[in-house]
Amino acid sequence: MKNVNHSKLKIIPLGGLEQIGMNITVFEYEDSIVVVDCGLSFPEDDMLGIDLVIPDITYLKNNADKMKGFVITHGHEDHIGALPYILKEFPAPIYTTKLTMGLIENKLREHNLMKVCKRKVVKHGQSINLGAFRIEFIKTNHSIQDASALAIYSPAGTVIHTGDFKVDYTPVFGDAIDLQRFAEIGKKGVLALMSDSTNAERVGFTMSERTVGRTFDNIFSEHTSTRIIIATFASNVDRVQQIINSAYKFGRKVVVEGRSMVNVITTASELGYLNIPDNTLIDIEQMKNYPDNKMVLITTGSQGESMAALSRMAADMHRKVSIKPGDTIIFSSNPIPGNEKAVSKVINELSAKGADVIFQDAHVSGHACQEELKLIYSLVKPRYAIPVHGEYRHLKANAGLALNLGIPKENIFILHSGDVIEMDENQAKVVDRVHTGAILVDGLGVGDVGNIVLRDRQHLAEDGILIVVMTLERYSNQLLAGPDIVSRGFVYVRESEVLMDEARHVVENALDSCMDKHITDWGKIKNVTKDALSEFLWKKTKRSPMILPIIMEV
Repeated sequence: MKNVNHSKLKIIPLGGLEQIGMNITVFEYEDSIVVVDCGLSFPEDDMLGIDLVIPDITYLKNNADKMKGFVITHGHEDHIGALPYILKEFPAPIYTTKLTMGLIENKLREHNLMKVCKRKVVKHGQSINLGAFRIEFIKTNHSIQDASALAIYSPAGTVIHTGDFKVDYTPVFGDAIDLQRFAEIGKKGVLALMSDSTNAERVGFTMSERTVGRTFDNIFSEHTSTRIIIATFASNVDRVQQIINSAYKFGRKVVVEGRSMVNVITTASELGYLNIPDNTLIDIEQMKNYPDNKMVLITTGSQGESMAALSRMAADMHRKVSIKPGDTIIFSSNPIPGNEKAVSKVINELSAKGADVIFQDAHVSGHACQEELKLIYSLVKPRYAIPVHGEYRHLKANAGLALNLGIPKENIFILHSGDVIEMDENQAKVVDRVHTGAILVDGLGVGDVGNIVLRDRQHLAEDGILIVVMTLERYSNQLLAGPDIVSRGFVYVRESEVLMDEARHVVENALDSCMDKHITDWGKIKNVTKDALSEFLWKKTKRSPMILPIIMEV
């Protein structure tokens, strides 16, 4: 007989919903918490100067005594990138597969955190016990090796979290997705399915990664006399494998360029996920010893990132490689939403240098399209559907599929980050919201740049700054020197002398009016000058620069 007074299972996404990136989800049952993934996202356009964005884990800190560990689905930045920052203040054990752990350890070494937390490598098909939870790793396919779905068993029922996945029956390395296991767990009854929504708007199936290998072979056979440069995601080990296979077949040497690319390839080949024939990889220094038609360069920068290797080559800023007319350049990726402009700029720069740029058909997605999502729903037969990993429109498309497959509307939940959903086999509902947010990382500073600083940066970027320096006599507040006005990013001073002279008069008049009213408080004086100057400049130029009055006393 079933025990009736079980507690409910709580699921709390702290990030990753209504956005691409920053995936982190809390599973809580009584006094046990398990966290799935801990990713970062890249800054939006209006986050000036910010390097990365990590999730706010206030909720975890407030419940630190329940925390049993981080369980990681795969090694992409949007699933592991925030770990080093969060483990610094919140050390907890990490459980994941071999390659994923290798990539995480790279980060931990960089941040001197190897001693901080316990790490355990789990194989597909294995389970780990964490407090009230048992978590089983299920083999899936994705654009990086060793990706897993998770079956999360709790006393309130089983939740399957697909992670990022696609169904690839002919993967380049290793086995196809373990559909049988999804079906077996589905037979026993699944409370909820949380599935990847990234491609939920796309009909049909995602092509197998192998089809890209054939495309590379064709491109290599058509371009036998030129140097070939291929830009792709550093983490796509299978893509790199296929480029190496084609290069070997056509007797070309391979150079790997770009820091993240070198990192991943080193880790993957050390752990046995990459098969590189002897004497195929050469150092970038040896490139000059080979003719162009015997060379392939694998590089980062397929997203048009300004500091990545390909963009530096396109802008003639790369120390070792310059683009020549006749180079064949392949973009083996699709622009991530928001990067289209940057990618098109790099393609234009490369084409202007006489390179032949190919960006069709040299890529397949790592995410499931509609037919694959339907397959997983049909095998798992969940009571509740919770679409994850995607912007609102992606989540909505995924919810639409669940509805068509017969899951009742009231059992489908499109959550926001921070929603607390409680469930057992009788019902599921959103019962609460917890604090979530984005913490901005700028250089070494984590979280020291907030909305106010960003607002100032925006203001400075849009209108510039004027600094007004005046020297006042100590007790009488008589103006002894100045006011001097320094302008940065507002107008070019040498060509606007008249405007600057008028501005000086405005400040002098404002100071006189302060004297007349016997205002001695410096804060007041600064405000009066600021207001007067600001009003004058708006009338004259329709701009409102930031104004900083500085008073010195003698």
